[in-house]
Amino acid sequence: MSIAHSESTLSTFTASDGDNLAMQDWPAPEGLAARGTVLLVHGLGEHAGRYEHVARRLNSWGFAVRGYDQYGHGESGGERGALPDEARLIDDLADVIESTRKRMEPQQPLILLGHSMGGLVAACLAAIGQVRIDGLVLSSPLFDPGLSAFQRFLVATLPRVAPTMTVSNGVDPNFISRDPDVVAAYRTDARVHNRVSARLARFIAEAGPMVVEHAPEWTVPTLLMYAGGDRLVDPAGSEAFAQAAPPQVVSTHCFAGHYHEIFNEPDKEPVFSTLRLWLDSHFDS
Repeated sequence: MSIAHSESTLSTFTASDGDNLAMQDWPAPEGLAARGTVLLVHGLGEHAGRYEHVARRLNSWGFAVRGYDQYGHGESGGERGALPDEARLIDDLADVIESTRKRMEPQQPLILLGHSMGGLVAACLAAIGQVRIDGLVLSSPLFDPGLSAFQRFLVATLPRVAPTMTVSNGVDPNFISRDPDVVAAYRTDARVHNRVSARLARFIAEAGPMVVEHAPEWTVPTLLMYAGGDRLVDPAGSEAFAQAAPPQVVSTHCFAGHYHEIFNEPDKEPVFSTLRLWLDSHFDS
């Protein structure tokens, strides 16, 4: 059966401090029973628009989808890769969740799907329990950036003397996916950038261990999917989280040969199948 998708809509969300965040909504198709809303949280240097194919797949399963460009990314406000304070990305996500829930039916679930840095931000929010989350999907979360000793020294010192200074984020597009078309599109995407500030780097370095530390008392139903062939994020971070978390709460799947962007790999269908099976087992289909 073919499904007629509604057009996605673009809007602006005003964060609590007055900065604007770009928002994109992919409504669930008419004729399908609404199962809930999935909120997409993108990774470092990219934007929500890169998840069009993920949103459409979720739509076909009966979910409304919402995504937003994080501060300093995509079409949102802020210097590229900068961070005004270390809680900013978490606070923005909490604000977006509260706004999204107001648009939903009270009984419907809200599920976060975070990739890489977005997975880290979503997991941080789940760890501190700032707002209610009904489900969490983590795609190659940035729990361990694999910093060298020198990089760890810089992260420890630079934020004190030059917190807003930005440098290259070190993401090599060749390692996001084994699909050359995905790599080419990433390289030419005007909304993708390669900057990271000292403060954002420190947030990433400190937040991952914090999430792993909270893993033993994890209560949010979570699907953790990560790439065994990841060269951008150390899979050891996901492995540590999976080993510490309650297995009845956190379901874990490693895609051994995949590169970082598991939803953009040539053999992405097993990833989507794993996601659908988990959603069907936790939320009414």
